[in-house]
Parts: sequence; structure tokens; C-alpha cells
Amino acid sequence: MRFKTIVAILQNEQDAERVLDCAIPLASRFQSHLIGIHAEALPVPYTSATGFPDTEFLQVSADMSRERAEKLQAVFLRQIEDSGLSFEWRSLESFSGDSALTGISSVRAADLIIAAQSETGSDPSADVGTLVYDAGRPVLVVPPQGPLLTTFKHVLLIWNGSKEAARAAFDALPFIIEAEKTEILIIDPPDTLDDSPEAAGTEIASSLSRHGASVGVCVQKSGGIPVEDMIQTRIVETGADLLVLGAYSHSWLRRLLFGGVTRSVLRTAPVAAFLSR
Repeated sequence: MRFKTIVAILQNEQDAERVLDCAIPLASRFQSHLIGIHAEALPVPYTSATGFPDTEFLQVSADMSRERAEKLQAVFLRQIEDSGLSFEWRSLESFSGDSALTGISSVRAADLIIAAQSETGSDPSADVGTLVYDAGRPVLVVPPQGPLLTTFKHVLLIWNGSKEAARAAFDALPFIIEAEKTEILIIDPPDTLDDSPEAAGTEIASSLSRHGASVGVCVQKSGGIPVEDMIQTRIVETGADLLVLGAYSHSWLRRLLFGGVTRSVLRTAPVAAFLSR
């Protein structure tokens, strides 16, 4: 299994550099076709004091949008033209101007989507939540700062036995198989008649091992510590350079990724996050 079609979501110049620094090496690694997508907002028609559309404002807005799109296209072409990769550029327009929202139809035909999570106070990035929950394809979220590794030698897989966790684990197989080590982290496993906490994770570990992956299991009790803090700590302890997790719909993890504690993990963790649903 390989990622043969990769989509890079480029919302602004800050995102573009980091997304492409991740997307191009991965496309080279998997010999993928790389698609760059950027969207601009359609000009909103304002009326002048006389009640007629302000055509000058519309023209200025259109010119600014075109200039931004051309600048991002130039960044994309400059980084990829000498790579020898198959690639294409798609410049889109929509009322939202969000490259993720506008490019949904394009990304659904991809094997992997790569987007960036912005830092607080910077230009807004693409709507990562929409990509994860509506695209139906795995999303690799690039960290906003720090060294950007794409070798992914040590994978940390968050596992709770749900269908979302299973989807994420098997969607990430190309990375897991080639990694030197994959740790399956299970937090607060239930003690049931079918499975004891001590045996949690053994079945998924065995399944991944049959693909040739080097897999270990770590079971932890939270003891009142927030789960997101435990994940952050485990990333540091293990030296993981890729976090793999399912995007659960109505749980702590959705609040973690797109709620009030987003900054504490995705915006501070120095690793990429592979999300699938």
C-alpha cells in the first residue's frame, strides 16, 4: 500500500512552506502525484452611498485575491519543479475562501491530505476539522513550529478499540510498516469479560506485526490526569515523530483536536499528527 495521490492544502504563505517541506519529501518517498490546492474568497459586493455596487472595491478585492493565489502558486512551483515528481496546481474560489472547505471534492479522491495547524495570532490556516470529519480521507497535520521530520521512525498510535482508531491504524500502514518502532498507547482500558486491561492492544499489535511492523504496547491509567497531557508526555518520553489517532465524533478527542485544548497538543507538539475517521 502506498500513498499515490497526495493533496497539499496551502492556505497562506506561512502554511505553504511547512506543508510543502512535508509533502514533497513524502511524495518522493512514495512516488506520488502531488496536487497543490489554494482557494481565495469571492469578492463580497458592497454598495456605494448612491446605492450602486462599488465596482472599484470589487476590482481591488479581485486583484488582491489573484495576487495571493499567484504568489502561492509560485511558491509551490519553485519547490516542486526540480523534484522530478508528477504534480498539478489547482487555484479555486469560493465564498469562504477556505482552501479545505473549497477543495473537499478534490481531496476525496486522494490517498492522503496534508495541511497545517497555525500558531495563535498568525494568519488563519485551513479548516482542519472539516478535512478530518468531512473529507473521508486521512489527514496529516503538520506542526506549526519546530524541526519537521518526514522519516517517521517512531510512531505513537493511540488505541481504544473503536472503529475510528482501527481506520487510523490501517490508513497509516505505509508509515507504520516502514517505521523502526510503533508504540500502541492505550489509556484507561476497560476491564471486561472478553478482555483484561493487561491484554488490551494485543490483537491490533499482532495484526500490525503480520504486515512486518515492529510493534509494542503501552497501557496506562490516567489517574485523573487529562488524556491530552498523557499523550503529550508520551510523545516526549518515546521520542515519537508521528502521532496516529482516530478522530472520534463525540468524545474527549474531538474536543482535544478542535476544542479548547487544541493549542496544548497540536499547536505545541513538535510532531505531525495523522488523523483518520
